[in-house]
Amino acid sequence: MKITNTGKGYLLALLSVVAVANVYIFSKAALAEVSIPQFGVYWFFLGLVWILLYAWHKKTYKFFRQLSFKNYQVLIFLGIIEIFSTYYFYKSIHVISNPAIVSFLGNISPVFMIVLSFFFLKERFNVIEFLGMNLVLIGAFVISYKGNMGFQDMFIDGTRDVLFYSMFSAVNYVVVKKNIAKIHPILLTISRCVFILIFSIMAMIYFQESLIISKPAFINIFIGSLLGPFLTVIAGYLALQYITSSHRAIISSTRGLFVLFGAYLYFGQFPQPIAIIGGFITIIGVLAIAYGSIRIKKLS
Repeated sequence: MKITNTGKGYLLALLSVVAVANVYIFSKAALAEVSIPQFGVYWFFLGLVWILLYAWHKKTYKFFRQLSFKNYQVLIFLGIIEIFSTYYFYKSIHVISNPAIVSFLGNISPVFMIVLSFFFLKERFNVIEFLGMNLVLIGAFVISYKGNMGFQDMFIDGTRDVLFYSMFSAVNYVVVKKNIAKIHPILLTISRCVFILIFSIMAMIYFQESLIISKPAFINIFIGSLLGPFLTVIAGYLALQYITSSHRAIISSTRGLFVLFGAYLYFGQFPQPIAIIGGFITIIGVLAIAYGSIRIKKLS
């Protein structure tokens, strides 16, 4: 049975979602024992090894010779953006008690993506998408609100980190979407790993961190690096070659559910009921955004 390109896109998007859900789990477990610089060095060094082996197997080294000077400028810009996005992502996982909450709060990313796409990609958004954006924001507020009225102490710790991660992630998405036809996904993944690895090494030297980590931490990083820097990113970028970002967003909206049950199985804990309610509101919001985007394309 031959799988269509659309079918490939859906399968790749689902593979990316399952892989990234496990990234939340294994990175949370590893960050309980190591610092963020130590984590970054091991995580992205191993991730770079996996992607280079894959690139060698696929004989994609020729794509480097096809890059223009402008393509290299894009890779440098994306590398810098990825440093900030990745730092705040893993910092939020480290700070927030349950990784499922990070995943639910991360559903705010499509809101930033729509806003940036409106200004830089000249994409329209409709009433359904606008409703979805508001649902995501309401859900994120429900999850993160602590009940205090003072602005400095209004939201749970780590909320700001998720906000920054989502903003930088949205910038990355817009740039990648504009250049995905010119720069192969493997090159994007290699560049990402190299930039973050260099930054992690510099941070580890600056803070005088040790390279020695525990065996359990290394095992969690080993498994997570195969799922995260390699499988999640490769599958996600490849999916964009076969399906629209809206269809990918529909599948990606289920990420929080995988993380929710994965966190329960691995750590034996569920978030507070109010956080789960807020999480489901953000998922409904993401689905509304994706459905609204699909309607725009059908009417175009």
